[in-house]
Amino acid sequence: MSGNGLISSIRRFINADEHPRTNNSQPSPFEHLRQQMDDLLGDEGILKEVVQPGVGPPVPQNASVLNQPFESNTYTKYPQMLKLGRDVTLAGLELGLYTMKKGEFCRFLFQPRYAFGEMGCPPLIPAAATVLYEVQLLDFFDSGQVDEFLTLSPEEQNTVPLSRFLDVVGTLRSLGNRCFKQSRYYNAKDRYKQAMTLMESRASQSQAEKESIKTALLPLYLNLSLTELRLDSPQKALKYGNKALKIDSNNTKALFRCGQAYQELQEYESAQSCLITAQAKRPFDTDINNLLRKVALCYKDNLDKEKDMYSKMCKELRGQ
Repeated sequence: MSGNGLISSIRRFINADEHPRTNNSQPSPFEHLRQQMDDLLGDEGILKEVVQPGVGPPVPQNASVLNQPFESNTYTKYPQMLKLGRDVTLAGLELGLYTMKKGEFCRFLFQPRYAFGEMGCPPLIPAAATVLYEVQLLDFFDSGQVDEFLTLSPEEQNTVPLSRFLDVVGTLRSLGNRCFKQSRYYNAKDRYKQAMTLMESRASQSQAEKESIKTALLPLYLNLSLTELRLDSPQKALKYGNKALKIDSNNTKALFRCGQAYQELQEYESAQSCLITAQAKRPFDTDINNLLRKVALCYKDNLDKEKDMYSKMCKELRGQ
């Protein structure tokens, strides 16, 4: 979700709504809004107007929602992820979010008991203030089912139907992807590893289930390999890249990840081998071709340095 961040607008709405009006004055902005808003609870405490409808189901219980700060004096490069039931402190906002769908943009009008109460939040929010929020739900993740699954014992987890199990690990991977896009690589790694551990610990009964687990593990290994590269851990990146190749020896991304890791480890011959195999499958891939050229130059430079070193050693031996 995202806030409009217009503190001055909020102040203007609050002040306009709270100052008494004469009989000849115009209705306040809040009164205009109230006329076109829906009463969510029946007590006029939370009013809502949908500006742009969303798609899909509404936000589930205990989900994680994608959020940007509402206040314009808060600066973050990326939207924040908030866990409902834990991170959202405004009662009205949390209740309102449960009525929203992905992509929806709406306005909420909260009475004091659903907002900042009789005390307000000085100096921005006066005492007993009615407040307006504009919210856009960018994305949400059903992390409630993840929380529920993790409370089960390992034996109970193995009895969970495969479809639900894959939904849980898929949600963890999606949360990891969101962290990765925000350059929060350690957080992404934790989510990916949590999903990987669950899948590797799953006691599969049938061959079909084992194949489904392997199919779901492959992108996780690739995600972990790339994340470790971002964290300057090429040895770990190589480990996950090789795990991916054990599942699919022809996977171009896995070959490329291993080539990147070998290049960082200065094992240029192994890097060339992986990249040449990847290039044979995708000959026009710019990333593969560029890295292959870089590795070839590094390999040549390394061989030249070794040649110079051996030449100097031979001269020293002859001199002795």
